[in-house]
Formats: sequence, structure tokens, C-alpha cells
Amino acid sequence: MRGRIVVAGLAGLLVSGCAAEAEPVAVPPPAPIAVDVAAASSGGACRLLDFAVIEQVAKVRFDVAAADQRGDTHTCVLRAEREALPELTLTVTDTKIDKTTFGADVVPDKAAKVTGLGQQAYRRTVAAKGGSGPVAEVGWLASEGRLAELSWTGAPGSERSAAEKRTADLIALAKKVDTRAL
Repeated sequence: MRGRIVVAGLAGLLVSGCAAEAEPVAVPPPAPIAVDVAAASSGGACRLLDFAVIEQVAKVRFDVAAADQRGDTHTCVLRAEREALPELTLTVTDTKIDKTTFGADVVPDKAAKVTGLGQQAYRRTVAAKGGSGPVAEVGWLASEGRLAELSWTGAPGSERSAAEKRTADLIALAKKVDTRAL
């Protein structure tokens, strides 16, 4: 009889425990997952750029890319996620111009000649204006009939001498850009 009473008591406890609703357990939301997306995923001229290569050459990490196309011109703009400047822009345009026309009509006044890049190339800097810093620019006539330009717009307050030094990085980066892949 004592066994039956113990079993009946345990059964009563079990049934009463099941009848009560349990309090919901608060679970913290999962931490956001940071995903490294390649510049090429933006399409257009961004397919010609690689964030890791740019960081290796220019010592600056970009992580946002946007591409656009107007007619035969493909453009890619790179920025750091939380900063508007500096900004790196690549523009590639299909063209039928030759070296003579490039030198006469495309190369800006006071631009310096660059050797070892495409059929013909130049570099220059432009003074700061508006809300941005100085601009470093490298342009070239690629061997496959494409006109390309890399430009670096510095942050406000940066010195033009820093932009001049940046042209060396742009030349090194331009030599890694395969405009045929567009």
C-alpha cells in the first residue's frame, strides 16, 4: 500500500508540473555576420578591381564598390564603408583613337608622361576644391582600344603633395588592371 501511495504522489507531482506553462526563455539575437564581398560582385568596371590588391598597393582598405555604365563607358567607384573620402574611381571607355589623338586630345595640360603603361599614359594631380581634397589621376590608352583612368580623390584637408605621391600607387595599380576583361 505504501508503494501505491508513493506512486500516486509522484504521478500527482508530474501531472501538476506539466499543467503549468513555462516562462519563455529570452535568447539574445545573433550577432550580425560581416561578409567580405568582392569588388567584382558590383559588376561593370568593378570586375577589374580587387580590394585586396588595392590594399596591398595603396595601403588603404576599401570595402564598398558601385558600378555604372553609360554607353561605352564603364565606371567603378570604391570607398571605405563609413567614409565618403578617399575615393578611388576607375573609368574604362571603348575607343578607336590612336596614340597621336590620345596625346593631343586626352592628355591634360601639365600632365607628366608615364612609361610602361599601355600604348601611352599620363599622371597628374589637381588641387582640392569643394568639399574634397586633391585628386591624383593616371590615364592610359590600353593596347586593346580602351581608354582608362584611375583617380584618387583625397579627404578634405589632405595635402596636394600626398596626392602627388599617390600617383605612384595608381600607376602600380593601373599596371595590374586588365581592361581586356571588361
